[in-house]
Amino acid sequence: MLKSMTGYGVSNIESESINVTVEIKTLNSKFLDIYCRIPRQFSEREIEIRNLITQSLERGKVEFTLTVQPVGKTVASTSVNRLLVSAYYQDLAATAAELAMEPDKTELLRIALQMPNAYNNETIDDSGKENDWSQIKVAVMEALRKCTVFREQEGKMTSDKFEEYIRTIQTHLDAVSEQDKLRIPAVRERLEKQVRELLSDDNFDPNRFEQELIYYVEKFDISEEKIRLANHLTYFLETMKTAESNGKKLNFIAQEIGREINTIGSKANDVAIQHLVVQMKDELEKIKEQTMNII
Repeated sequence: MLKSMTGYGVSNIESESINVTVEIKTLNSKFLDIYCRIPRQFSEREIEIRNLITQSLERGKVEFTLTVQPVGKTVASTSVNRLLVSAYYQDLAATAAELAMEPDKTELLRIALQMPNAYNNETIDDSGKENDWSQIKVAVMEALRKCTVFREQEGKMTSDKFEEYIRTIQTHLDAVSEQDKLRIPAVRERLEKQVRELLSDDNFDPNRFEQELIYYVEKFDISEEKIRLANHLTYFLETMKTAESNGKKLNFIAQEIGREINTIGSKANDVAIQHLVVQMKDELEKIKEQTMNII
C-alpha cells in the first residue's frame, strides 16, 4: 500500500493535572526532517519524541507541536522571582530618588518585572512530572497513529490516480499499435523506392545496399519499444501494490517508461504517433510529480 508524505494528526488528552494537545503536520521531503515545538519543562524528552516520530513516519518534513496546560490546582510552570524583582524595585526607587524624581510605584514594579530573570520558568512542583509524561506519550502515539492513517488515505487516492494515468498511457499505446499498422505500408513503399533507385544505379554496391536496408529497418521499427513500454506499465502497477513499494522505486520505473515513449516518438517518424507520444508524456509527468510525494 502506498503512503503519502502529506499527513495530519491531532490528539487531546486531559488528566487530573494537565491538558495535553499534540499536533503533527507532514509534507514531502527527500529525508526525515523533524521540527519540534515542546514546552521547556519537557525539553529533555525531545530525543524520545523524535525517536517515536522516526519509528512511525519514516520520511518527510514533520512539524510537531506539543501544548501542555495545567488544570485544577496544579502549580503554574512560570512564577515570579520575588527576591530578584524586589531587589530590582528597590534599586530603581533608589536611583529615582538620587535623580530627585518621584516615579509611580506601579510603573516601577512594571519595569522591575521586565528585567532579566524576573520569572522562574521551571515547574515548582514536579512530583507528578513522570505521570504527566506518561499522558503526553499516549497523546503523541495517538497523534502519530492518526497521521499515519491520513497518509494511508492520501496514498490510496494517489494509487487510484496512478492506475488512471497508467491506463491512459496504455490506451495511447494501443492507439500507437493501430497507427503503426497504417504506417508500415508507407515505410515499406519508401524502402522499395529507395531500393529501386539503388538497383538502377550503375555503381550499385551490394554491401552498401545491405547496410542501408538494415539501417532503415532498425530506424523505423518500434516493435521492441512497444513491448518494453507495455511491460514497464505492468511492472509499475505490480510494484505499486507490493509491501516494498516506495516513491523512489516508482520514479525509477517512470523514467524507464519515459525512455521508451521518447524512443517511439523519435523512431516512428509519423505525425499521428507523435501526437500520441505527446499525450503519453503528459500523463507520465503527472506520475512523476506524484511519486515525489510518496514515502
